[in-house]
Amino acid sequence: MKPSEQVHFKILRAIESNPEITQRELAQQLGVSKGKTNYLIAALLEKGLIKIENFQREEGKLGKIAYLLTAEGIKNRTALTRSYLARKEAEYKALKAEIQALRGIENQLPDDSALTADTGTVKKGK
Repeated sequence: MKPSEQVHFKILRAIESNPEITQRELAQQLGVSKGKTNYLIAALLEKGLIKIENFQREEGKLGKIAYLLTAEGIKNRTALTRSYLARKEAEYKALKAEIQALRGIENQLPDDSALTADTGTVKKGK
């Protein structure tokens, strides 16, 4: 998954879980500026992955907006989720194999009690 896909995935997940999320809140979650968040949302709008709905709460006041995933956005998020899971499972398997290899090496090392404190060398006779 490319970095741009990762950030789109995070935005789609955040919007799906909280459609009324503000750009400020989204920027904080992503760890990017509000301007960057605006740019990323515009890209998702242009791709047709999300849409914006206006909800006017009271007469004369600015309405709140909600970001909604389109059908294409849901399909894209699903594909990104599958890709993300496959990558994380591969990382998990690689880490598990590395841990097993390191444990095998550790088992071949001498006991700590067999080392002398001052030099770190192995005592004779042990």
